[in-house]
Amino acid sequence: MKNFLMIITLLFTTVGATFAQTAPSVHVVGRDGTEKTKITDGDEIRLRAVLPALAGETTQVDFFIEGLETPLTTCAVSAGADACLSEPVPTLGWFWLPGHHLSATVRGQPLPGGLLLEIAPRPVVMVHGFLSNWETWQAYLGSGGYLAELGLSGFAVGDGQAPGVLNTGSPTNPAGKTNSIAQNALILDGYIRAVQQQTGAEQVDLLVHSMGGMITRYYLDRVMTTDVVAQVIFLGTPQSGSACVYPLASLGFLLPASIEIQPSYMDGVFNQQVTHRRGTPFHLVAGTRLIEPITSPCTQVPSDMVVDVNSATSIPLDSAQTIALVHGDLTTNRAVFDSAVKALLQAGPQNFLPHADPAAPALASGAEQFSRTFSGHINAGETREIILPIEPNVSLANFSLYDSSRSLQIEVRGASGNLITLDPQKNGLLLVNDPATMIYLGYGFAQPKPGAWTVKLISGDNTPAAGADFGLNARYTGGATLEAQTSPTIPAIGQAVTISAKLTADGQAITSTSSEARLRKPDGSSETLTLTNTDGLFSTTYTPATSGLYALELAVTAQTSAGYTINRAAYLSFEAQPGAQENQSNRNKLLFGLAGLAVLLFLFISLRWFRKKKTS
Repeated sequence: MKNFLMIITLLFTTVGATFAQTAPSVHVVGRDGTEKTKITDGDEIRLRAVLPALAGETTQVDFFIEGLETPLTTCAVSAGADACLSEPVPTLGWFWLPGHHLSATVRGQPLPGGLLLEIAPRPVVMVHGFLSNWETWQAYLGSGGYLAELGLSGFAVGDGQAPGVLNTGSPTNPAGKTNSIAQNALILDGYIRAVQQQTGAEQVDLLVHSMGGMITRYYLDRVMTTDVVAQVIFLGTPQSGSACVYPLASLGFLLPASIEIQPSYMDGVFNQQVTHRRGTPFHLVAGTRLIEPITSPCTQVPSDMVVDVNSATSIPLDSAQTIALVHGDLTTNRAVFDSAVKALLQAGPQNFLPHADPAAPALASGAEQFSRTFSGHINAGETREIILPIEPNVSLANFSLYDSSRSLQIEVRGASGNLITLDPQKNGLLLVNDPATMIYLGYGFAQPKPGAWTVKLISGDNTPAAGADFGLNARYTGGATLEAQTSPTIPAIGQAVTISAKLTADGQAITSTSSEARLRKPDGSSETLTLTNTDGLFSTTYTPATSGLYALELAVTAQTSAGYTINRAAYLSFEAQPGAQENQSNRNKLLFGLAGLAVLLFLFISLRWFRKKKTS
């Protein structure tokens, strides 16, 4: 009897222990297969349910998190088994839910237990734009920055918190070279990887300004290999480029970035190829400080002075907001953070639904009309006069000046020869003190009198002894129209590119026309092209011999029957793709170099052997 009781006691103890080991429970399994009690918002996880092995049939388990009514996911415990593992579950937005308690139900009945998951917020990586550096994000960084108020950690590329510094140009060295968008995208990749390693986060938010948005788009399309970016918040990114760069680019400054930011490159090359987003939501804040056409020297309105809303919103976006600020203030102004950025960073799971990649946009038509760019150098103590013709039917003429020294003074005389005192109200006179802005001075004239207008550039007391480089052009509304294009915009090596341009004069007869075209090659050198005039159509072909970005400044000058001069310019670009011939050439160069190295190594070893033998 005593032995029988011992057997019964042992049996119940074993069953109890087995039941305890298989008591209902919820577990989180990370991407690496280990169980987690702490994750970062955006990490990929799987949910595991453990049930007593009592069911004789397959049992479905539904998982929930506090704050969401619908199930996160499900899994099925097979008959005779005691656990199941779900498919991957996205966790974007979980940090901002009211609670982090995970639970499970079977047939609508809650299982006892659950799991309280510790969740850290995603880090925010910030990417600066053209002619800028990481310091533009200082308002967001540090213990007193905007991000710290939300408990978020911020990293700005180039700040030293992780390796990597972008080169988008320096206003103190305009003649210096920049990285290409592609090169900066690789640097961004390394910086993000280092942030992931430091924080343990699988995903980050990207807050980007101006050209930083173009770098980010390239990174998503060509560089990112896994789902690293939760969302992108663009501040003033010129998705279709900015014409404000023309005076600077005409000097050959800040290549290749000054070409990549031009509308012809963004519309005809970049936007035709860079379309993949890997499901990433795109949000935008655009500046609208300039709303009167006469105040905007080089863009349409509304505009932040260098990027207009049309360009900023020219690609599909998940949301877009505007604020009455200039371009440089978008990264510092408190209202941008409070009214837009803050809510996006605190977005819940419903804001991270799957996104399909959009199709490449159609090529832009109806390009704005600009004069040729008058560029050069003024020594200290010198002046320079520039004649800009304005023909009849021009309703508005806006002028923009790039000045490397930000010290030149101007005098403007109208077609009558009278000196004009420029006024902020009447002429939209705009003096830009921000050295990172592409233009230095802008002004405009409504209903300008047709004829030759004279702009005198005068070196001032603050002009450096070395002088100043300048670029000046005009943007016209009304009057003549120059239609120009390159085709194709993305040729292969050895494929002929057709360049064509036609000037129409708004009902006026043109008695004579001439053209000039300067092609800038990927190595920075220039070549003058000759265009043939066939019944008013100027055209030529050019066959690129090397891959890379080519920029063309094409100017057409005409005389009307009434004796007025018309001057228009088009700023075009195309990007030649590497072909089999160039690839073979590169392989041959590599093989030749390796062969030369082998010969040198053989001679070095032979000489050492000879010397050793001689001494022995």
